[in-house]
Amino acid sequence: MTESPGATATPLDLDEFLCFAVHSTAQAIGRANKPMLDAIGLTYPQYLVMVVLWAEDDQTVGRIGDKLYLESNTLTPLLKRLEAAGHVTRLRCPEDERQVRIRLTDQGKALRAKAAEHRPEWIDRAFADHAAMCELRTRITELRDRLLPGG
Repeated sequence: MTESPGATATPLDLDEFLCFAVHSTAQAIGRANKPMLDAIGLTYPQYLVMVVLWAEDDQTVGRIGDKLYLESNTLTPLLKRLEAAGHVTRLRCPEDERQVRIRLTDQGKALRAKAAEHRPEWIDRAFADHAAMCELRTRITELRDRLLPGG
């Protein structure tokens, strides 16, 4: 590719990439969440699925995927592992066999209380106050929403 006269090449400096700053921060948060997740026996994606189901049980795979921005081919193996662990059941809808409904088991419902006992400790290290965390979350969510199709 030939540059136009007078144009300067943009250096490819990883430290200048917003996408890498967000990505590497997400990785650091994942590592910081590990002690909490280990205590409740879930991976982060499994935890997110459980949070969605604790808020509203008996949802379709598609609806869970929409809430978590995950495709069903990513979500299905994760749900199978949650089912094997005894936390959820997966049942085909009698009205539409293409849809699979996910329901919490009694064990999955009981896990909510255990999860509620384990707050990520890194939040207190990272934020001076709750308002600062909420402001950052709002700004990141607004960015995500602008980047989505139709945003």
